[in-house]
This record gives sequence, structure tokens and C-alpha cells, in this order.
Amino acid sequence: MPIVSVLNQKGGAGKTTIAVNLAHALKRDGYNVLLVDSDPQGSSRDWHEANGAELLTVIGLDRDTLDKDVQMIQANFDWIVIDGAPRLDKLAAAAVKVSDIILIPCQPSPYDIWAAGDLVDLIKARQTVMNGSPYAAFVVSRAIKNTKLGGEVMNALQAYELPVFKSMTTQRVAYPTTAAEGKTVFDNQDSEAAQEMIQIKNELLAIGK
Repeated sequence: MPIVSVLNQKGGAGKTTIAVNLAHALKRDGYNVLLVDSDPQGSSRDWHEANGAELLTVIGLDRDTLDKDVQMIQANFDWIVIDGAPRLDKLAAAAVKVSDIILIPCQPSPYDIWAAGDLVDLIKARQTVMNGSPYAAFVVSRAIKNTKLGGEVMNALQAYELPVFKSMTTQRVAYPTTAAEGKTVFDNQDSEAAQEMIQIKNELLAIGK
């Protein structure tokens, strides 16, 4: 029953997009999935209302007791995906504390990667006292298609000494369009965006087994 948090203190990193689509990808594989919206802005809950609360089980837990609250319901689900708060505070610390896996969406920009420093420090502090847990990795998001990540960006990622998923999301109209309709990219499961999320999901499953 892994708990995976999608965290980044910087707005616009693609956190909610990855959390929602990843949760739906897991559900499509037959898992009983809970999406936890810990963001006070409630983006995942807004998306949930837009689809008539039909695609996923979504709850809001935007309080400092997030870790205890999630542990109380953990046994009822195969996977719990937490859409993290967009700043580094007690909510983020609680998400790090309760997580088995942390994904850090990061746009391929040095500014975005540098902004992840405080979150990485928080995760590593937790790993130090928990014998390496939780597992944490970067997921490049909103990459521009047909361009290569700059050497400076990859060097910056490597400096954090955390793994980087081979899979990534790219700039595609499908992500905001489906979100606005309360859907996911699996509304068209043959789309390139859907394939991106399937690849991310597969990497996650390889870790979570």
C-alpha cells in the first residue's frame, strides 16, 4: 500500500497534472487508488467536481495532521497519491513524513531546479533518520518537445544526488484541456500524453513493488 507524494514548492511545476493523471493511470491498472488533495487551493478537488466525482476517489486533507490522517485510512487502498501543497511548510513536512515515494516535478529550467533545494534538504533530512526512506526522484515536466535538456540543467539535477525518472511530460495541449473538462489524458488513451503518463506510472510501479 505505497503512499506517493507529488511535491514541489514552486508553483507551475506540473504537480497537480502529474498527481491526477498518475492516480488515474494506476486506477486503470485495476488498483484501488485514493487521491489526496493537500493543497489549500484545492485544484484536485476542483478537478474532481468538474467530472462529477466519477473518475477517482478524492479527498481534501490540507491540515498539519496530514500524515496521521493518511495513516488512518491507508489500509483501505492499494495506492495513495498526495497532491502536495505549493510551498514548503508543515503540510509539505507531513507529506514527506508519511510518504514511501516522493516525486518532484521540475521544469527543465535552472531556476526551477534551484528552487527545489529546500525541499530536497527536507527529504534528505528525513532519509537520514529513516535509513534512506522515503525514496525520492525528480520527474522532468513540461519539457519542450524536440529540444534537449541543457547540460547546465542536468548538472544541476545531478548535484542534488537524487535519481531522475527517464520518463517525463512535455508541453502538450492535452494536459490543460482535459483538466478543464474534469478528465485526464486517458480520455484519449492512444494520445502521446497518455503514453507519457503510462511510462511515468510504469517507473513508479517498478519502485513500489
